[in-house]
Amino acid sequence: MSINHQADPANRARLRWRSRRGLLENDLILTRFLDAHESSLTDEEVDAFSRLMELSDNELMGLLLAQKEPQDETDLPQVRALLIRLCKA
Repeated sequence: MSINHQADPANRARLRWRSRRGLLENDLILTRFLDAHESSLTDEEVDAFSRLMELSDNELMGLLLAQKEPQDETDLPQVRALLIRLCKA
């Protein structure tokens, strides 16, 4: 049985650390989102968030500003749904 994100404080801390970005704009959007929603994220949403954290700052900013569409490993329904939530944060 795997430990889910919410049950493991180390996983929650790792997620927050990964959200620290080089671009202030990304950092602000991600931090506000986690402040508001971290405790209610599902494991699927955490996976989607982690996929977004693999992107460069410029790629991520393009997605957050809806200037680009997800591609390749980020072109998944759960990533698209999370992007909608992130843009509203």
